[in-house]
Amino acid sequence: MIDLNMLRAYPIEIKGKIAKKDPSYKTDTLIALDELTRSLKTSIEAKQAAKNKLADQARSGITEEIKEQSKQLSIQIKNEEEELISVEEQFRDLYLRCPNLPMDDLPIGNKESNLVVRQWGNKPTFSFAIQNHHDIGTKLDWLDFEAAARTSGSQFALYKNTGVQLHFALAMFLFNNAQKHGYKAVLPPFLINEKTLEGASNFPRFREEVYAIEKDQLYLTPTAEVNLTSLYRDKILSKQDFPIRHAALTSCFRREAGGYGATERGLIRIHQFDKVEIYSITAPEDSNAELERMVACGEDALKQLGLHYQISKLATGDCSFASAKTYDIEVWMPGQNEYKEVSSASNCTDFQARRSGIRYREQASEKPRLVHTLNASSLALPRLYVALLETYQQADGSVQIPDVLKSVTIHID
Repeated sequence: MIDLNMLRAYPIEIKGKIAKKDPSYKTDTLIALDELTRSLKTSIEAKQAAKNKLADQARSGITEEIKEQSKQLSIQIKNEEEELISVEEQFRDLYLRCPNLPMDDLPIGNKESNLVVRQWGNKPTFSFAIQNHHDIGTKLDWLDFEAAARTSGSQFALYKNTGVQLHFALAMFLFNNAQKHGYKAVLPPFLINEKTLEGASNFPRFREEVYAIEKDQLYLTPTAEVNLTSLYRDKILSKQDFPIRHAALTSCFRREAGGYGATERGLIRIHQFDKVEIYSITAPEDSNAELERMVACGEDALKQLGLHYQISKLATGDCSFASAKTYDIEVWMPGQNEYKEVSSASNCTDFQARRSGIRYREQASEKPRLVHTLNASSLALPRLYVALLETYQQADGSVQIPDVLKSVTIHID
C-alpha cells in the first residue's frame, strides 16, 4: 500500500504519480472515502461524548428531555456506525488496489516507452533455416505438448528424456548461481493462504489469476516472491541483519486468463513453470543499490550460458503493480525473432512492507520503520530453455548444450 499520510498531505502530487502507473485508478474516490471515514469517526466520537455528558447529567435526575436526546443520539450513532462499516470496506478494497508509486527516473508511458539501457553479446547467426523450440524439442523427443494437453489441458508442458535432464541441470545451475551471489536457499510450501497473497500485493487485485483450492482456502503460489514476503510478515527486524537475501527454486502456477498468439506456442507462456526467485529486504537507503545487484546476478547466469540479452528499464505504465522501479532482462530467441523477458527485477520500496507489517529498528530504542523489499526472477526456466534450444540448435536438428550445464551438481556449504 502507498503511504496514506503522503496522499493526505500531497493529494495532487500523489494523484499525478498514480496516474503515470494506472490512469484508470480512482484516486479521487479513494481520497473521498478516506475523508468520509475520518468524518464519520469524528462524528461518532462527538455524539458518543455528548451521550456520555447526558449520562452524567442524568445522575442528578433523569428528565424526559435527557431521555429523548439520549435516544436520538443512540439512533444516530448506530446509523453512522453502520455507514462507517460500509465506507471502511469500500475504502480498504480500493486502497489495496492502489498501485505503488513509480520512481521519478522512469520513462513515462507504457511498454513502447521502455528504455534499453545496455546489451551483452551478439545475435547468433545461422547458415541453415532455423526452427523454433517447439519443433526442435518435439523432434528430439524432449518436449511433448500433445501429451501435456491430454493430461492437463492447453498451455502446459511435458518434458521427456534428455529434455528433463536439461531442465534440472538448468535449474541447479541457476540455483547455484544465486547462492554464489549471496542469496540463501529457501524451499517454501507451494500452497499459501489468502493473507500471504494480500501481503505480497497479489490480492485483491489479481485474485482471478491465481489457482484456488477452495475447499481448503489455499492457493497455488504464483511466484516465490509471495512466499518469501510472508516469511517476515508482522516482524520487527534489526538493521544489523540487513541485507536479508533469499533464493527459492519453486514451481509457479498462473491462470494467465485470455487468448494466446501464435508466437506464444510451446514454453513461452504456460500455466505451470519452475523459476529461481531471489528476494531481498533492505533499509530504504540501500534498496536502489540492491536492485542493481539483483540484475547483475541474472546477467551473470546469461553470460555463463553465452546468451545474447538486453536490459530494459520499464516505463511507468509497464511496471508491475507493486513495483516502484523495474528492470527486465530480455534474452534473444532466434526462433521467435525477438527478445523475451526472462527476469523482472523490481524494487517494491515499502509497498509490500506496509501491507505485510515488516519493519526494522536501527537502534533498539528507536521507533520501527518500514523496510524495503525487492524481488527478481533469476531466472525463469521455460523461456531460458527456449533461448538455449533456439540459440544452440544445429543444422542436423540437434542442440549443442553449453559446457557449463554438462556437469552441474548442487553446491552444499
